[in-house]
Amino acid sequence: MSKSSPRSRRRLAWLWLVLVGVVLGAVLLAGGATVMHKTSDTEFCVSCHSMQQPLAEYQGSVHFQNPKGIRAECADCHVPHKPMDYLTTKVMALKDVWGEMTGKIDTPEKYEAHKLAMAQSVWDTLKKNDSATCRSCHSYEAMDVLAQRPEARQEHPVAIKKGETCIDCHKGVAHILPDMSQLSAAGASELSAAAAKTPDNARELWSIATQPFWLSADSKQHNAGNLMPGTKIKVIKRENAMILAEVSGWQQDGVNEVFYEAAGKRILSVLLGEEARTKVKRLSEMTDPETHLLWHRTALEVWLPASQLIDNQQKIWDYAASMMSANCTGCHGLTALDRFNANQWIGVIKGMAPRTSLNQEQLRVLTRYVQQHASDMPSTAQGEVKEAQ
Repeated sequence: MSKSSPRSRRRLAWLWLVLVGVVLGAVLLAGGATVMHKTSDTEFCVSCHSMQQPLAEYQGSVHFQNPKGIRAECADCHVPHKPMDYLTTKVMALKDVWGEMTGKIDTPEKYEAHKLAMAQSVWDTLKKNDSATCRSCHSYEAMDVLAQRPEARQEHPVAIKKGETCIDCHKGVAHILPDMSQLSAAGASELSAAAAKTPDNARELWSIATQPFWLSADSKQHNAGNLMPGTKIKVIKRENAMILAEVSGWQQDGVNEVFYEAAGKRILSVLLGEEARTKVKRLSEMTDPETHLLWHRTALEVWLPASQLIDNQQKIWDYAASMMSANCTGCHGLTALDRFNANQWIGVIKGMAPRTSLNQEQLRVLTRYVQQHASDMPSTAQGEVKEAQ
């Protein structure tokens, strides 16, 4: 019997090595896919003690139980389908394993303390990937808009036109929204920091918060009134850290305690003390054709510190829009700003305020924002909610 040559034996050995490599690769691939799949199902996701609170929230949402019997599992919302995004998400999930081992959210108190940061991380991811996991089940193209509820029927065409993504309007759809007070406070701090950079030569400024004013440059006296957030002033002169400015508005005949932004619109701009009321100048007047009430165009010179004034009104609106997005999407999508007129928005905000974590000052900013962009107010931003920066 003839013996095979050394060359043939080497070739046969390489073939065996390739075969073994293919088999091992297939086993590893199948095993890896199985592990990936098993660690993505809801049963695995909620098996940790720390997941009981988010599980309870999820079970109370429409994504768990609904009339159509369609259930979105954990991975449907949290694990993207594109291969690289999928692998990246699975690798990054190792931090959750570490968090479980170290007890990062193993008590209700710890969970609530970290809930905002966890939610913000998810929202940021969805914003960056155009709500990819949401769109695996929902798509604008497949929507029968006419069959939707009135609110959705009105808002979805606007969102389609503007290219908005799901998470812009639908936070809190599967889990209860966290306490947003930290987020709102951070936004207020950023606005204050921006106001501090306002150039000294700016001639038109806006108040970023409720701002006391005086009738002289001596701010040690009791203030003569307050500007509401978003109120415009025109600088007359500066004296050290104080500004002499003119603020204008409208007063209803017989009601001299306040300035409103526009005749017939209850958009509060200025609260006037007794002495300040005597200094008001009347510039013109008009009769409201609908109510037949007489309105006076008015102005007042005031002194106020420069620290709470900014030369870019849009930054105030961006801050307000971020609060609206963060606090108003747990129960419904964002409401278009031109859904209500300026006077109607007052009742809407008052009715919704108890369901938010906004304080009184933040509610004033939000109220002024929605009123300023209401259906009966001329504005280039009418109907828009600007993206939070």
